[in-house]
Amino acid sequence: MIFIKTEEEVEFIRQSNLLVSRTHAMLAGEIKEGVSTLFLDKIAEEFIRDNGGVPGFLNYNGFPNSLCVSVNNVVVHGIPSGYILKSGDIVSVDCGAVINGYNGDSCYTFEVGEVKPNIKALLRCTEECLYKGIEKAVAGNTTGDIGNAIQKHAESHGYSVVRELVGHGIGKELHEEPEVPNYGKIGKGIKLREMMTIAIEPMINLGRKEIYQERDQWTIRTSDGKPSAHFEHTVVIRKDRAEILSDFSIIEEVLNKKKSS
Repeated sequence: MIFIKTEEEVEFIRQSNLLVSRTHAMLAGEIKEGVSTLFLDKIAEEFIRDNGGVPGFLNYNGFPNSLCVSVNNVVVHGIPSGYILKSGDIVSVDCGAVINGYNGDSCYTFEVGEVKPNIKALLRCTEECLYKGIEKAVAGNTTGDIGNAIQKHAESHGYSVVRELVGHGIGKELHEEPEVPNYGKIGKGIKLREMMTIAIEPMINLGRKEIYQERDQWTIRTSDGKPSAHFEHTVVIRKDRAEILSDFSIIEEVLNKKKSS
């Protein structure tokens, strides 16, 4: 069942997503060489709770932490651990928060220290894929239109699109209908209607599209061991545009300050 939201519900979802974005901005200042992924998880949980939210991922279907922290060839669902970040790593931080019973969900892939140019290019293209998909997230279009735009942009740059993992509706539940694949055909899939709220989240691999799940039943890695990038926004479908409810600008403001310091 697809839930059409009221403006009040959209505002609740926006509040949750802005808390997620503020959490990412806080983490942007802390992600560096020598920091463990478990430390990032700890400070994120504290930040979410201190700002009136509840971590959306903690204990979700048994997930043990507040963040999914996926390093290098981990595509998604990386469990925070004692792993120490080092220069050259990329780290996808997927974060969820709940305020007033509504979920926020957004992901950003960060660079640690000096990252190779070909991996920087992967990150840049993956973020572009996200916005290409968002451009198609308007009433009257379909989920296939979103997926096609993402797939076309990624593959035109020589990258591959993960098939098994998809975006999703979001609201009172973290994962609602419809599924929003990052590949597809124009005009196919579910028709988008005004006031639907969806999370669009391309997961793009430097190498082949194949993935596998580790024995922990969470961690998803690329089969060829090459890096993967992941960016995600939550949006509301409007008549002639998608309104983005999460916010990368506050994350990038912190990152730019780090670069200039």
